[in-house]
Amino acid sequence: MPVASDVEEPTTDAEAAAEGLPINEVFYSLQGEGMLVGVPSMFVRTSGCNLRCWFCDSYHTSWEPTGAWRDVDSIVAEVQSHDQANHVVLTGGEPLIHEESVDLLERLAADGYHTTVETNGTIYRDAPIDIASISPKLASSTPTPDRDPKGDGEWEKKHEENRIDMDALSQMVDEYETQLKFVVTDESDLPEITDLVERVRTATASTLADEDVLLMPEGMMREKLDRTRSRVAELAMEHGYRYTPRLHVDLWNDAPGT
Repeated sequence: MPVASDVEEPTTDAEAAAEGLPINEVFYSLQGEGMLVGVPSMFVRTSGCNLRCWFCDSYHTSWEPTGAWRDVDSIVAEVQSHDQANHVVLTGGEPLIHEESVDLLERLAADGYHTTVETNGTIYRDAPIDIASISPKLASSTPTPDRDPKGDGEWEKKHEENRIDMDALSQMVDEYETQLKFVVTDESDLPEITDLVERVRTATASTLADEDVLLMPEGMMREKLDRTRSRVAELAMEHGYRYTPRLHVDLWNDAPGT
């Protein structure tokens, strides 16, 4: 089982340190998704997000954010305590809503760590990022009344209006080594994916190869993935995109610290 730090009750903004990040969990595990799948990595999961996907697999960083404010020094020290890992994944929530994420990435880069930032692609930050793992949110992610986890409809309009920011997305693709990682609910998502890929190619100077476009089945439990992974793999083959598993789900289901 991966090793996770204890998560304290969250503090208020007024109680937070002048320099720090709201941290949901820090843990050592295997990268479960994308081009580095299977690589031992330290994960730093921030709390808070500017979107609300109905299927969010880190509910307690978005719909009901929890965690504790921690200074960058203590986060780096915990990363360093696991000397098996040279890779660090900054994830969330949406880690780039926090300016202090740049400070953390600069510290990690100075210490020689390879960093992946898992982001929805709506916020650009100038930071030392080795891989920008961008997961643009499709229309199927919007929390419509029949899919809203909280049932109050507060986020449907806000999420739909803000889920794609082409300026931030294209700037990120131009600046960083990028993988576009799409959560696929079913084959009806593919027209939107192919259209968005072409829009990104038009808006950027970089070359976005088909192998940089990853299709990943939606699902937080093995039982759900068992029903969807084969079809998503077939869709990847049909379109020339890359398929990515959710290794952590296959190994540990939705256990914290994975």
